[in-house]
Parts: sequence; C-alpha cells; structure tokens
Amino acid sequence: MASLDQYLEQLLSRGRSYFSREEARAALDTSQAALAAAVTRLIKKRRLANPRHGFYLILRPEDRVAGAPDPARWIDPLMKYLQLDYRISLLRAAAFHGASHQAAMVFQVVVPRQQRDFEIGRHRLQFLYQTPQSFARVNQPDRLNQMKSDTGFAQVAGVELTLLDCARYLRKAGGISGVAQIARDIGAKAAPRALALAAADYENSAVRRLGYLLELAGHERQAEALVSFARKAKTVVLLNPSAKPLIRSPAGLQEKNRRWKLAINEPVEFDT
Repeated sequence: MASLDQYLEQLLSRGRSYFSREEARAALDTSQAALAAAVTRLIKKRRLANPRHGFYLILRPEDRVAGAPDPARWIDPLMKYLQLDYRISLLRAAAFHGASHQAAMVFQVVVPRQQRDFEIGRHRLQFLYQTPQSFARVNQPDRLNQMKSDTGFAQVAGVELTLLDCARYLRKAGGISGVAQIARDIGAKAAPRALALAAADYENSAVRRLGYLLELAGHERQAEALVSFARKAKTVVLLNPSAKPLIRSPAGLQEKNRRWKLAINEPVEFDT
C-alpha cells in the first residue's frame, strides 16, 4: 500500500497539486483515522494546506513561504469540490482586466450560496453572495473570462460583470473613489450593450452609481447604455449609502445629480 507521501508525489508528477479526503482514502485504501493522522503530520511540516474541510493543497517549496499557492491556482478545483459555481471578481478581476491602481490584497469570489471568508497563509479569500436567480442569469460563459495559471484555468468576471460587481459590493471594492478608479481604468473595455443587458440583474441603485462613475471617468458610450435605468428610478439614492453627507449646496441641501437621480454625499477622487 502506498503512503500518503508517495501519493502526493504521484499527484505532483501529473501536474496536480490538490486532492480530496475521499480521493486519498480510495487511492490509499486506508481508514479515516489513519489518513487524518498522516495529513495532520504533513500540515505541521508545511507540506499540505487545508483551505476547506476535506480538501487539501500540496505545497511546493516555493509555496511554503506564503503558506499556500496563489488562490487562482486552486479556486476552480475547490469550487468543484464544493459543487458551487463561482466567478473571481472585484479587485482581483479589475487587476486582471488592467486596472493599474489595484493592489488586490484580497481574493474575492462571487457565489450563489453563503460561504464564510477565510485566510490561508498570507492569502485572504472573501466570498460575496449573489442570489441564486440573479447569479444563474449573469454567470454565463459569454460574460466570463478565463484566468490562466500554471495548473489550469479559473473563471473570472468579464469587464462588464467586474464593473457591476464593484458598484454592487461598493465597500468591498474600495469605496466610491476605488470603484471610480476601476471605472476609469477599465470602463472603456466594456461593451455598452453587454453592460446594459447584464445590468438588468443588478439593483437599480448600483447601476446608477456605475453610470455616474463611468460618466465622470469620460466613458460616455458605456454611461449612456445605463441611462435608461436612471429614467426608471422613482427615488433619489445616496451615491455612497454608508457615508455621511459631505457636500452641500448654498441652500444647505445635499447636491443632487438629476441625470442619475443620486444624492452626491461623497466627493469622487481619481488617482493621477
């Protein structure tokens, strides 16, 4: 019977750097207790990492300093193990699409089922929930791109979904100015029609915020594609719902943008 060490070498020789508890037990024909003991020993030696119960990463020497490989290398098999569709989005997706100002300190994933965030080594994974109905409609192959790594591919939001996700999960994407910078950096890459079609499955307020920021960034075609959402709106909402009113007119009233039906309660700043 092969040992766990030999099993790991076999996987690595095939270019695979992960395995599940069930796969290991079947391959080694061992008990759950014996496998658990062997896994614990290798985790202590920093040869394995355990991002989710029953799913393990094989650490190569170069991975051990960070405590785990880049999540882009293993998020796809992890999500398949959890039987959960997903897309990498927000800051990491923005950087993927060319947002030069984004230093993605967190790996953000949109999923249709609540998942707890976790840290593994130096990496922090954050899961953002989208209702299953909306997720199923927008998470289509033609709206996703492939993020390539040395172990395969992972699903990443296309430009349009990245922009909409950033506007929807505003606080997780660096706040208004952070999202404004992303809109400025990658907004021109968004196809106006595709952006409008995907926007139909997002909150109207988030779409209006994105339209306003795209307009400020000078991406008129993309902003114009979202104007119809503002026309349907019946109430004015805050540009940043979590910020206190900062900008006031001479009359003491909060400045309003009539085109987007937004109360501008926070200044928008772009990096130079």
